[in-house]
Amino acid sequence: MPPPATPSAEAPMTSSAATWRTLGRHQVGATAATVVDFGTMILLVELLGLRPDVATAIGAALGGITNFTLGRTWIFRGQSGHWGAQAVRYASVSAAGAALNAFGEHLVHDRVHIQYVVARAMVAIAVSLLWNFPMQREFVFQEGRRT
Repeated sequence: MPPPATPSAEAPMTSSAATWRTLGRHQVGATAATVVDFGTMILLVELLGLRPDVATAIGAALGGITNFTLGRTWIFRGQSGHWGAQAVRYASVSAAGAALNAFGEHLVHDRVHIQYVVARAMVAIAVSLLWNFPMQREFVFQEGRRT
């Protein structure tokens, strides 16, 4: 008689691998949204003379629209959920992320005196990994995930 079956170590690896793949797609999508975000911010500061914290909020909003579209269609494959409910959840998460980005820009640029684009990059990476990815995966697009 064979020994009793033990839980396979493969299941967690599969789940872990899927999480890493999703994180990879999230980072590609975040990069695309960041091009929109940073491009807007830099144009608003350099061409229109807006303050970096105000330009950051506007750029983050436009980047958010880009990221929602990518998140729903490709990153989290969340098309099975109702887009309106996802948009409301995304707007809440995105608004908090925009506030975190603007506040971080204020702290790092205005208080620590790091150049505004470098400060924005530092803050954006932290907000993306510590706020946006977990909230989008677990809250915004969770209906589209296979469980």
